[in-house]
Amino acid sequence: GLDNAATPFGLKAMEELEEINPNKGTASNPQIMFTVLHAAGLTLIPVSIIGYRLEAGAKNPTDIFIPILIATTAAAFAGIIIVSIYQKINLFKSAFIFTLLGLILFFSGIIWLITFYLNGPEVKSFTSLFSNGIIFFIFLSFILGGLIKRINIFDSFIQGAKESFTISIKIIPYLVGMLAAISILRSSGTLDFITHGIGSVIAFLGFDTSFVDALPTALMKPISGSGARGLMIDSMKTYGADSFTGYLSCVFQGSSDTTFYILALYYGAINVSKTRYSLQASLLAELVGVITAIIISYAFYQASI
Repeated sequence: GLDNAATPFGLKAMEELEEINPNKGTASNPQIMFTVLHAAGLTLIPVSIIGYRLEAGAKNPTDIFIPILIATTAAAFAGIIIVSIYQKINLFKSAFIFTLLGLILFFSGIIWLITFYLNGPEVKSFTSLFSNGIIFFIFLSFILGGLIKRINIFDSFIQGAKESFTISIKIIPYLVGMLAAISILRSSGTLDFITHGIGSVIAFLGFDTSFVDALPTALMKPISGSGARGLMIDSMKTYGADSFTGYLSCVFQGSSDTTFYILALYYGAINVSKTRYSLQASLLAELVGVITAIIISYAFYQASI
């Protein structure tokens, strides 16, 4: 959940993976797995989203923590499974299966608890307490991990700041290209056309269309993080931070990452032109995250009313 601050870590990882890539210029299997997992946007702490909800006047800014965590976890595991199918990786191993089943049981238990045993005020209290507890635990684990590893955090920060200048110069051409494409897409009205089309189909099928107003955030997120952030903030201003649209927009914002930006930036920075199936695998993982976000948001939001 560090937003653009995570980019230097990703670039560093891709550079190191390229060093062991036997076919320079072509994405390796580990690089594809990494980019798909990054595109799935596994968010541990949605710090920036919580901050925007606080600014927008949300009564409980952290109430989107659990839905985002569930949606991003679903997207991440979907990404692992999709890439494993492409790469013929055997996932029928005890470590993966038990981890997956454990997460399913854990999240199912939370959903079952809020659906059948807690009323509106109790759901809000539980979500706030549970979310803040996990956030505190994660921050504490980072500090303890640094102490155990005897890492000088300040020196690491200074070294990273020095490297950021070189990275910035390297990625400028790719950023310019992406920003130009994003501007054209937003100005052309394509997002509105797609949103209205999806809304019409959903209404024709007889399903609830409350989630459609938040869809622009989900559609923009694979293209531009800042664009999706703007749409999320606009949704909270227009409909209210505590409305379903405002709530779901925030969950969408934290449920996936900027696929096209990631692929253009990371592969461009290491001069990889053949990305193989990175795009389709990433978009499929993001789709799982979006669908999960809609389902989970309905469950949590309606239970908290």
